[in-house]
Amino acid sequence: MLATEGRPLVRPPAAAHLSDEQVAEIGRELDAIRDAVLAKRGAADAAYIRRVIRAQRVLEIGGRAALLGSRNKVAWVAGTAMLSLAKILENMEIGHNVLHGQWDWMRDPDIHSSTWEWDFVTPARAWQHTHNDLHHRWTNVVGKDNDIGYNLLRMDPDQPWKPGNLGNPLYNAILAPLFEWGIAIYDLELEDFKKGRKSKEAMKSDLKALGLKAAKQFTKDYAATPAAAMLTGSGKQALVGTLTANAVRNLWAHAVIFCGHFPEGTDTFSEEMVEGETRGDWYVRQMIGSANISGSKAMHLMTGNLSHQIEHHLFPDLPSNRYAEVAPQVKDLCRRYGLPYTEGPLLKQVGSTWGKIFRLALPGGAKPARG
Repeated sequence: MLATEGRPLVRPPAAAHLSDEQVAEIGRELDAIRDAVLAKRGAADAAYIRRVIRAQRVLEIGGRAALLGSRNKVAWVAGTAMLSLAKILENMEIGHNVLHGQWDWMRDPDIHSSTWEWDFVTPARAWQHTHNDLHHRWTNVVGKDNDIGYNLLRMDPDQPWKPGNLGNPLYNAILAPLFEWGIAIYDLELEDFKKGRKSKEAMKSDLKALGLKAAKQFTKDYAATPAAAMLTGSGKQALVGTLTANAVRNLWAHAVIFCGHFPEGTDTFSEEMVEGETRGDWYVRQMIGSANISGSKAMHLMTGNLSHQIEHHLFPDLPSNRYAEVAPQVKDLCRRYGLPYTEGPLLKQVGSTWGKIFRLALPGGAKPARG
């Protein structure tokens, strides 16, 4: 809960022209947008998420069934494609958003943030802590939001340069196809453990939870499906198919997440910029610290509507299918108050993100401030 009045010690450069009253009014306008969606939320939204879940399960069952006969190349391609799509849908539009509590209002124990366990190697509860509790509260605050580079990459010029940062592009190239494992390690909060901020008991508990989850994922993808496929002589092909599907999902999730946080135009913030932050200032920080991906309805669905990353950071608990509805209102608000609204097509945002990764591999790396 943040105050509705006051001001931080310093406002970000992109918002320095705003008065306290303007920031407070931005907060009121965005609260009104959120309240309007909550007032309309209902049966159509519930039907939407249930349709997506049904489609995802049909794709997964169909994909695994096709892989049982994947000695046939057509069956392998079909099975791998369906399983890849199923994993992307489950991870992005279903798992990520269910774990944010976007569908808790339905009171359905099967689609609830406290019970859902997603098809991702990191345990849901560990991810909810580092993502929901920490990242969304301290979005892009250097020193507080470890999602800025995931303790692996230098993604901001205010992060001290070290010789190891020369490997930025290589690290990212390795991270992308193994993204779920990178997130699983990140969610262990090893840096906090090393610095004594996380107890041995907590670390043991998290390692146990990760071990159990990893065993479950391995059994499902790399043991059960290939073992069943061995009956048709397709065990090896099924194993390669499930490995490929996980890699495709990881590459896609990595691209979407990085494009929402790191392309040129997204701002980062110092700790003094959030000292005394009001609710309106928090909203402003979410808007200027995030970026959208423009595209079709299919694009928005496959990104889990994180193509509307700005709207997601403003309203992380609203149903994801509503982000397209509120995006024009948020964009208009930014225009009226002279705030940047960063968006672009997928390839442009991917290129921009990789450009930053290469640039920040070198000492310095800062770009000129906005005009």
